[in-house]
Amino acid sequence: MARQRRLMNQINIVPYVDVMLVLLVIFMVTAPFMTPGVVNLPSVGKSAQVAESPIEIDLKLDGSVSVRDRKAGAAAEVRLGARDFEDYVRDHLVGSTQPVVIAADREVRYDAVMRLMDALQRADVKRVGLLVKHDASGR
Repeated sequence: MARQRRLMNQINIVPYVDVMLVLLVIFMVTAPFMTPGVVNLPSVGKSAQVAESPIEIDLKLDGSVSVRDRKAGAAAEVRLGARDFEDYVRDHLVGSTQPVVIAADREVRYDAVMRLMDALQRADVKRVGLLVKHDASGR
């Protein structure tokens, strides 16, 4: 009597598991020899110093703005309300080549700073930056 052969309807995964374990061991052995890329981030101390004295725009938590032009002297500080800033920019800073830096209190919302930057961009101010103030702890 001849036995009939049945077809296998399952895949034998043992060879695949063996290959995966060998690959796992290879990766575990070679991982310590891989060197990760090092990114050198710029720091505030390495930034280039501005040759011209910039116009400083100080944004307070209550929305008030003060504009100080160091080139005109210390007495050239103008305090503005939240809505008067765009009029000041339109009247005094349109097409200015003098650099402008924005300093904001730590608690000021990001969108308020972006509105200042947007007003300066609409006035075609070419050089706009953010002023970094260090506190007593060095942060």
